[in-house]
Amino acid sequence: MSVEFKTWIHAKDMRERISLAVDELVAFANAKGGTVFMGVEDDGTVTGCTGYDTQKIMESIYDRTRPALFTDIEVIKYKGKDVLAIKAERDGTTYAVSDGRCLRRLGRNSKPYYPDEMSNKYTAVQSPDFSGQILADSTIDDINALEVYSLKEKLKVRDPKSSLSLLEDMSFLRDLGLIKTDDGVDRLTVAGLLFVGKETSVHRLLPQAEVIYLHYSEDNMEEYDSRLDLKQPIISVLDRLTERIQNTNKIRNVQVGLFRLEIEDFSEKVFQEALLNALSHRDYLNMGAVYVKHYPDKIVIENPGAFPEGITEKNIITHPSTPRNKLIAETLQRLKYVQRTGQGVDIIFREMISSGKPYPQYHVYNEAVALTIFSAVDDVDFVKFIVSEQDRMQKTLPLPEMMILRYLTDNKRIVLSEAQELTQFPIAETRKSCNNLVKDGLISLSGKEYMLTAKVYDAIKSDVEYAQDTVIRYVKAKSLIEEYLQAAEFITNEKIRELCGFTRQQARTTLDKMQAEGILRMEGKGRMARYYKNERV
Repeated sequence: MSVEFKTWIHAKDMRERISLAVDELVAFANAKGGTVFMGVEDDGTVTGCTGYDTQKIMESIYDRTRPALFTDIEVIKYKGKDVLAIKAERDGTTYAVSDGRCLRRLGRNSKPYYPDEMSNKYTAVQSPDFSGQILADSTIDDINALEVYSLKEKLKVRDPKSSLSLLEDMSFLRDLGLIKTDDGVDRLTVAGLLFVGKETSVHRLLPQAEVIYLHYSEDNMEEYDSRLDLKQPIISVLDRLTERIQNTNKIRNVQVGLFRLEIEDFSEKVFQEALLNALSHRDYLNMGAVYVKHYPDKIVIENPGAFPEGITEKNIITHPSTPRNKLIAETLQRLKYVQRTGQGVDIIFREMISSGKPYPQYHVYNEAVALTIFSAVDDVDFVKFIVSEQDRMQKTLPLPEMMILRYLTDNKRIVLSEAQELTQFPIAETRKSCNNLVKDGLISLSGKEYMLTAKVYDAIKSDVEYAQDTVIRYVKAKSLIEEYLQAAEFITNEKIRELCGFTRQQARTTLDKMQAEGILRMEGKGRMARYYKNERV
């Protein structure tokens, strides 16, 4: 963190004071962060501040920066004088003063921060996909031949039928779009640099393409005890961090019939999908790094850049693919590191749910997205049930059906609208998922609510809980019927269905039980049957 002293008493008015602070704060925010001390002269003499309003100062700084810069102000008392410590953090966003000037701290001074420094130099004719753009300062000397060899060898293992790995190196890179010709010269694209570039070239041409790994121990969850700073090609980063995670992974054995299922703290598939997702979707014009924070009970992956337009936490599973860096995503697909271009979020959810773990959590900030995946196994019985049912039916349960089942194990009931919000699928597809589960005998419809069948309760919970739920449903229906009969002379099967949300058979069962208890008496038959309150009760 850097510091800068600014006078208060020698500025002609508040406007000048704010202007002095804003320039330095923008420069700090575009570098490593820093603090402006208002009320201190250049030589360190404390002259103090008077007649200030810290809230108005923060709002003035906010209004005079683009994007708006958030600051903290601390009032420091020193020998009877007030000093305002105004702090700006580096968050990876590039800030400018509202008049268009962009500054960055260099040593003890603030210097202009020009566009070519923010994103390197690219050719005049560019692809709308940032990762497909040509790096004008690159040459074939920036290619790491060992990375090319490694990619081809890994592709042979991942897809033995692929002919891509049989191509000569330059043809291989050209076919993938990792190199392109610019004025007769072969140059790397941004994606090319991120797949086969030398480490020194990544540092020179795209220094923001960095992944920082932080490890936290159980003894101290606030301060990391190990750190890796990686400015290497994507697959090298993936391999190194996967090895790190695997080396500390613990395995839980779950016996399912004659088979033993091993559940890792952090599934390799989930971690790799999440990391590749971050690297292909991050904003490479943002100067921030991707952070991988490894705690004993969770991994948090933070990447610069908000969700692509139209994507939110509430539709991320089902939203059509909109990769921010299309060529990176396509290359990962062609190299068989991902099944398809796009988020791959459904794969992460499926793996987590089927392992009995909590749902992955997304947190969206102004210019960043954080994904948290957890290690704990919340429900071993659910894991056993899913494995055995899929084996019995000889099919893999679709993600929305699995999500509905998981929800019902924790919440007992769900209505269609809740299921739609949970799965993020359209209402018609959600209804189809519920109908499939009913058909498979896994859930049943009770009025407008879905609940687990006795068979599933027996496997996941207990027959006692199932009986308790059935009793509760009857008690609620009985209370509604008795309340209705306080104002009405009689009630019908049709009215009970409307009142309780029951099917005809559920209404019939309820009426039979209330008659058996002597609460109701029936007059008439069939559709003309009417039920009266038994006055003897």
